[in-house]
Amino acid sequence: MTEQTLLIVWHSRTGASRAMAAAAAKAGGAAVHLLAADTATPADFLAAGGYLFVGPENLGSLSGAMKEMLDRCYYPLLGRIEGRPYASIIAAGSAGQGAQAQLDRIVTGWRLRRVAPPLIVNTAAQTPEEIAAPKHPAAQVLVQCAALGEALAEGLRAGIF
Repeated sequence: MTEQTLLIVWHSRTGASRAMAAAAAKAGGAAVHLLAADTATPADFLAAGGYLFVGPENLGSLSGAMKEMLDRCYYPLLGRIEGRPYASIIAAGSAGQGAQAQLDRIVTGWRLRRVAPPLIVNTAAQTPEEIAAPKHPAAQVLVQCAALGEALAEGLRAGIF
């Protein structure tokens, strides 16, 4: 990886976030490194020039796996990645703002720079069965994810970010 690389870190229990991260990665091209949250390390963050966080909102906050990754990487990266760009995609059963706010608070400590509005995808899953069921984002949603991945990767390649 190089500083022109976009690191996409994702977690998914039902498939929605995984599909959205994959769409963003594919559109971003060769300069994208796609990693599941449980495998992302501080070295991966240091080797990339920007970040896309993709995960579900669970009970009004980030999923445990995304939060654990941030907990694990936070202090080793503190003071080392300031000013780098980031964006986010949140899969939510209804709101999504809780997870988004939590992510934004955490990366404020890293002094990351948001370069795109949050993309919050409402799956409208409300019953226990709907919440646990596999999710397949609509084609239009995947197009939005792809556009975000492409824009971030291109911005890094062009030195805009």
